[in-house]
Amino acid sequence: MTSVMPWERPGSKIDDRHLQRLAVIYVRQSTRQQLVDHQESTRLQYALVDRAVALGWQADRVLVIDEDLGRSGSSAHARTGFQRLVTEIGLDHVGLVLGIEMSRLARSGKDWYQLIELCALSGAVLADTDGVYDPAEYNDRLLLGLKGTMSEAELHLIKQRMWSGRLNKARRGELAFPLPSGYVRRSSGEVAFDPDEQVQTVIRLVFAQFERLGTLHGVLRYLVENDIQLGIRLREGPDKGTLEWRRPNRMTLQTLLHNPAYAGIYAYGRRRVDPRRQDPARPSTGRVVRSRDGWHVMIPNVLPAYITVAQFEANEAKLAANRARAEAMGAVRGGPALAAGLVHCGRCNRRMSVRYHTQHSKALPEYVCARDVTNYGAQKSCQLLNSACVDAFVEQQVLVALTPAAVEVSLHAADQVLAERAELERLWSQRLERAAQVADRARRSHHLAEPENRLVVRQLEKEWEDALAEAQPREWTPGFMRRAIAYVMRSAVARTRLA
Repeated sequence: MTSVMPWERPGSKIDDRHLQRLAVIYVRQSTRQQLVDHQESTRLQYALVDRAVALGWQADRVLVIDEDLGRSGSSAHARTGFQRLVTEIGLDHVGLVLGIEMSRLARSGKDWYQLIELCALSGAVLADTDGVYDPAEYNDRLLLGLKGTMSEAELHLIKQRMWSGRLNKARRGELAFPLPSGYVRRSSGEVAFDPDEQVQTVIRLVFAQFERLGTLHGVLRYLVENDIQLGIRLREGPDKGTLEWRRPNRMTLQTLLHNPAYAGIYAYGRRRVDPRRQDPARPSTGRVVRSRDGWHVMIPNVLPAYITVAQFEANEAKLAANRARAEAMGAVRGGPALAAGLVHCGRCNRRMSVRYHTQHSKALPEYVCARDVTNYGAQKSCQLLNSACVDAFVEQQVLVALTPAAVEVSLHAADQVLAERAELERLWSQRLERAAQVADRARRSHHLAEPENRLVVRQLEKEWEDALAEAQPREWTPGFMRRAIAYVMRSAVARTRLA
């Protein structure tokens, strides 16, 4: 006596009305890795075509939907195959939906119950290895709902196990994560400085300039004025690990200054996904930066450090103070007003803004407290005063504080100019050395090519010329020269006054 599968037993759930429509085989694997490692599961799903034929469908009336191979069933977003299945059911084209198990169709209650409701309205039935179910019948609908709930709960348990293992590994400092610029991961798993000296020099220069200038935008302008690029190693693609030089931008510098890895701190859980901000169509969105108390793991002295922990904390405090908020001091602002952003109203204790008016073709600043006018529609400002008196008082107090150490300040400024020039000279020497190496490689490639193959030689000649042009020494930028001259002149004036 031959065994018969439960869905192959005769019954009334499949009739001619179903056989006149399509039998849809839905094939899905959650990840691309499963496609490689679990090929037998994929074969079983494709073999369901024979099951549909055994249930009475013609082979040409069996539709296989496999667009969702390598996609998770946690959501219908980005699952074009599932969306196509729902569309076919809504158009009354489907009589049977067949899957190896119900979790292959959907692991989300919203998507699962939508599918059941559409099948009940269109008269389609569902089937897996356990049997055939008619969503229009109460008992089958109850069983399908239970299977969907179990699939969703199973997904939660899988994620919970994976999260617990990841967190336990992170607490030991062994969980690997993408490294920021300036670091590489060796084959042994150990994190080390980037072997390229120029990459290290640029990273240290960024931290040094932020300590000197005090603002993120000031560092960005400094890098742009001196034509300094950031070395980035590609994290994916055929050129993974290759070093590329890219122009600096504000977001990259902000991420660099906020990253605790540069202080040797192994941190995990700094940026977490807020479901309220996440776009379902874009899983990588909705990340929120947590405060240090909210990090899952923070282990100091694990990674090689570019700066000390104290310097990292000082940078964090300076970046927080630079934010344009009422409770923060704010960044140094440009313009004729000396104390812009630093003056507070003595009546309401709010920060006063700067307003300019023109008199005799000259911009004259004044400090004004207009918060009540802006927020509450008051008839007049709280206070308004000319900046000349305030700036003169501030200037006098600063000069009084600096007079005892004027010589030391001037000498320190001169030393700072020399140190900055030496650092830039070292960086340009490394860049010229790299350019010379690239030019030499282009020269060798040009000589190895066949002279008569002009299609190749012309391109190699162009690359060689571009490499030679990059290897030419460059003069100091005007911005740096202006700053250097200003430092030296101020130092000379200070020494003359003291003499």
